[in-house]
Amino acid sequence: MEMFILVYICFAVKFNLVLSLSPEDYPTLGSKKAPRLLPKNILKTVFDYQEAQNYTVFLYKQDHGEVYAGGTNFVLRLNTTSFQIIEKHDLNTTGSLECEEDPCQNVITVIEELNDGVFVCGTNGHRPQCWTLPSSPNSSPQSSDGSEISPVLYSQNFLSLAVEGDLYAAAPFDRNGRSLQFRRTAGRRTRVSMYNNWVSEPTFIGSSWVKRENDPDNEKIYVFFREKNSDTNPEADHWISRVARVCKVDEGGSKRFFQNMWTTFIKARLVCGFPEESLYLNRLQDIYVLHDRNWNNTRVYAIFTSNWNSTAVCIYTIGMIEDVFEKSTFKGYNKTIPTPRPGHCIKNSRTIPLATVSVVKDHPEMAGWVHSVHYNTPFYVSSYNYTKITVDQVRGADNSVYNVLLLATDSGKIHKVLEAGPKPVIILETQPLSRSTILSIKLDSKKRKLVVGFPDSIKTMDLQRCEYGSSCQDCVLAQDPYCSWSTDMFQCTASALGNIQNVMTGNPNICPSRDSKLRHRREAQTSPFAHNVSLGVPFYLSCPVDSYHAEYRWKNGHHHSPCLQMRSQCLHLIPNMTQDDYGTYECESQEQGYSKVVTAYLLKAQDIPEPRMEEHSLNNASQPVARPWLTLGLLSAALQLWHL
Repeated sequence: MEMFILVYICFAVKFNLVLSLSPEDYPTLGSKKAPRLLPKNILKTVFDYQEAQNYTVFLYKQDHGEVYAGGTNFVLRLNTTSFQIIEKHDLNTTGSLECEEDPCQNVITVIEELNDGVFVCGTNGHRPQCWTLPSSPNSSPQSSDGSEISPVLYSQNFLSLAVEGDLYAAAPFDRNGRSLQFRRTAGRRTRVSMYNNWVSEPTFIGSSWVKRENDPDNEKIYVFFREKNSDTNPEADHWISRVARVCKVDEGGSKRFFQNMWTTFIKARLVCGFPEESLYLNRLQDIYVLHDRNWNNTRVYAIFTSNWNSTAVCIYTIGMIEDVFEKSTFKGYNKTIPTPRPGHCIKNSRTIPLATVSVVKDHPEMAGWVHSVHYNTPFYVSSYNYTKITVDQVRGADNSVYNVLLLATDSGKIHKVLEAGPKPVIILETQPLSRSTILSIKLDSKKRKLVVGFPDSIKTMDLQRCEYGSSCQDCVLAQDPYCSWSTDMFQCTASALGNIQNVMTGNPNICPSRDSKLRHRREAQTSPFAHNVSLGVPFYLSCPVDSYHAEYRWKNGHHHSPCLQMRSQCLHLIPNMTQDDYGTYECESQEQGYSKVVTAYLLKAQDIPEPRMEEHSLNNASQPVARPWLTLGLLSAALQLWHL
């Protein structure tokens, strides 16, 4: 052991070795908390911007097969089949504006469907402006004031939501971010604002309208945000995450009290963490609302971060949120709760009694907290820094419906995560060519694609890509509800009723025995890679990692040895070839009781001079290799192993 470490050190000095590995990019073998696969080239570029964008926003009209993409000074209308431009709207800054920043730009921040049209807003050189895009290509967009809808700077916090011809939005009035409130700003209903004392330095994350088919007058608009924590304890987190609601029918109070102010605004704390340990992730980052015909079962998926560099996904239902709003006491209010209950929807809000509105005005926070579905623990805790989330519902080959989370990281990767009961299964991770920031993501559930906005392009991810190996067992182990094993086509393909699939557990024993016999027959017919190796030389073998959830080992006769993982390769190092080292070597993976030989080698003796050293990059190796291991790549591996 000491001898080959010294050899490595000598060669490292001689060749001025520079370590360039990024271990965090490659999961540890056998870990179920990491992505199972890291396929490359999974994101396909479908549209390139002429210039890089600082901010983009999408409106995805799935039923029309169109997507609207807003950038700096433009809105593009693209078809979702070929992503060719159908129409382009140039929306440069209007008039002669004096901007403190040069050049004076109009960054599009809002695109919503409003009153059967497309409504867009932008920063407009620090004087926000909105436009209604014409349905006729020969017409010009109609403009209107964009204050309270678009921020002054695209980097400021804001959100928007269109509901039945009304526009709800939150945007600051000026460059300093003042008067950031959630308002109903345009539409058929009355313009309504917040009371200033209801929130403290808020950061709005998202909002959603939850329909009630048989009770439209009791429908709510839910707002998710984080705000400054009133607890000044140095150990307390600076932020507290919240969910608030207002009634869709809220028109504000009477002329005497709370006119044009929400009369139904109430809020509660969102809890994500480990309550029994008083350990919480308090910084809400993004949300996705998965609607259900039964509004009680509508699910809210939320990303939280913490001050200890962890990210978590917690799941809530609207029924659980409503339970807190309807049954909890009001924080700081010790009197009898008036009737109607504060926050209750009244068709004519101007008739709500003063006593009820006063509780909303002075005590809008609930004493009870909203806990997640899994209560004592988040659904998923990770060291990856997730920034965006969307969720798809997939009908599997067994006709059951499964939820799949699509999570974007801060380094431009997408994780495909199965909600398999209380535990997540991280199916795969994209491997983009660059670490570009993901600006926006939209799901096309009909075409089973994820549309991803980068600064330089729009890319798509085919969610039905089923390259999980050539056997039924490999396909089933993936636990991907989009994919199943076809006994007719004898391949892993898009899910279809009657195909073989085991989404919840991935147990490969469901595969028919005849497929296993065919696989073993193919393996038996495959000759190992033969190599002639001289005595006394160092040598290494490698095989590609098919699954990071599997465990790997090398077999040489009756001798077993663990693999040395280097990025996406599993290595076996032979410091000094002896007679005992010759023979057949098999790289074997094992996952959920299923074993397979990934690759095999036959090392034979050859009494020839030691071969000339050649540099070999394991990072670019797609095929199994056997090499003298005094190469720059293996020097890196051994030095890292030595330091461990």
